Amino acid sequence: MAVITKFFIVRNGVELDRVFTDKKTAEGYDKMLDAADKLSDLIRQAELPGKLDDKVIEEISICLAKNAPEVSKILKNVKPIPAPSTTPQKPADETTAAKGPAGAKRSPGGKSKAQN
Repeated sequence: MAVITKFFIVRNGVELDRVFTDKKTAEGYDKMLDAADKLSDLIRQAELPGKLDDKVIEEISICLAKNAPEVSKILKNVKPIPAPSTTPQKPADETTAAKGPAGAKRSPGGKSKAQN
């Protein structure tokens, strides 16, 4: 008689259909599903034009999570875009405006050498 250990993933009280024979693979799959859940939340919170069906959001999220290494490579050099400010920007301070070009040295008369 053989003894076989099987691992199941239970999410939100529901046992998933997938069965794993080793714990490491089961935990990896569970972490991928956690990432997909977070991606789904991100997509739902985004102000996207139009309405995406929940099934489509779930499929996109799982696809991105399954391909996390490739997605990370693609996004590696992307710099975050700051959110547009809703408060008006302050006008330049007179002391900063009077300093002249950055790095310019001032002569004793108050003018920068770039202005002389």
